[in-house]
Amino acid sequence: MLMKKPSLLRWFCVALALFCFQGCAVTEPLAPGRNTPPNIVVIMVDDMGWADLACYGNTIVDTPVLDQFAKQGMFFTDAYAASPVCSPTRAAMMTGMSPARVQLTNHAAGHPPGFVPKGKSLAEAPMVYNLALSHTTLAQRLRDTGYNTAHIGKWHLSSTRHSRDKSIKQEALYPEHQGFEVNIGGVSSGGPPSFFSPYKNPRLPDGPEGEYLPARLADEAIAYIQQDRDKPFFINWWPYSVHWPMQAPEELIKKYRKRMPDAPDNLVIYQAMIEGFDQELGRFFDALDDAGLSDDTLVIFTSDNGSLYSNAPLRSIKGHLYEGGIRVPMMVRWPGVIEAGSVNETPIISMDCVPTIIEVAGLPPIDDHPVDGESLIPLLTQSAALKRDAIYFHYPNYAFHKNNRLGSAIRQGDYKLIRWYDDNSGELYNLVNDLGEKKNLAEQKPGLAEDLNKKLGRWLEANGAQFPVPVTAEPQE
Repeated sequence: MLMKKPSLLRWFCVALALFCFQGCAVTEPLAPGRNTPPNIVVIMVDDMGWADLACYGNTIVDTPVLDQFAKQGMFFTDAYAASPVCSPTRAAMMTGMSPARVQLTNHAAGHPPGFVPKGKSLAEAPMVYNLALSHTTLAQRLRDTGYNTAHIGKWHLSSTRHSRDKSIKQEALYPEHQGFEVNIGGVSSGGPPSFFSPYKNPRLPDGPEGEYLPARLADEAIAYIQQDRDKPFFINWWPYSVHWPMQAPEELIKKYRKRMPDAPDNLVIYQAMIEGFDQELGRFFDALDDAGLSDDTLVIFTSDNGSLYSNAPLRSIKGHLYEGGIRVPMMVRWPGVIEAGSVNETPIISMDCVPTIIEVAGLPPIDDHPVDGESLIPLLTQSAALKRDAIYFHYPNYAFHKNNRLGSAIRQGDYKLIRWYDDNSGELYNLVNDLGEKKNLAEQKPGLAEDLNKKLGRWLEANGAQFPVPVTAEPQE
């Protein structure tokens, strides 16, 4: 449901500030009281599922900070990651382009070209293995327009393991070469060797032995916002939480072992990791308040894909095109612009974050830079609906667990169609009536299934999607 929109005068003041900033770099100290674009903080956790937070229905875990955050801005019920695995979603968050268009469609470094697991009939689609420097990132645009830019946490967009060009070094693709003035912890790896120091991370000096990584990254984010500066800042905080390895402070593990005495250890520790991150995020929000910055800061919170563990009531897990692999939590706070306590049921996707932030910063689009998302400002201000009527997914590669089917999907209104490439079949679900995707309606509604499949095909063609190919030799595994 939609709450009432902010007053016309309030939004006019914000719009005027954005207009004044458009295309201008802030190079001198700002005059007291001058309207400026907001600071921007994007927090994208790793492997957190749609149902992992208390505010999304998790009855086991305590997440008071994010529960409160959900009440302070707009809470999205139907938000999606661009991909069921991390690197493609991260590329989408940096470029605004779909993984299909960027052709970074699997986790880095993924599998070697033409990979086929045993028992599968398709070789996975060709792909690129890193975010090339030729792309103009969101960070570059904000930096060049006058924002201070910092990346904190996981990057995982710079693997060169399977690259044909052996002259490219992983370090040359790190965040500091893609628009970020500061890079704290962003390297090629998908997960940390340990969540406790020593971290063995070339972009994060070790702390005292046993220091907890989420606490350390929160410290770095807090220190960054406390710096004196005369320009707005953009913090791209991509925590390693709650990715493997399953590690958390012992007191939290004991707490959830009491609550879940019969659960596997990894699931117990996973709940502890969620609360552990929630606590550190609370310290960051307190620091924003103490610095007087909360009212001048747009904060976006989301996840890069579904959980590796249970996503009930959603179907399946990370690495699959069912809801459990791609539906994620998302909340946005911008005091004075976004009505506190507002809820929105519109399907949205990772690529939407880039045009949203570009509009917030007052920047014009780049003519030769396609953007596959749509600005969420009409939803955030409750002034209009989005123009599009569907969102799309393309995952033609095998996840790390190799158990997924290769496919593409479209969500339009209440319905979602998945196209499978191994047998050219389709599955159609009404997500409003069947959130768990238990009843395939493809045979009952053949006309709708055909229409959605054709629409999906046109999108794939427009995005230059690469496809899996039939096996012509023995599987590589």
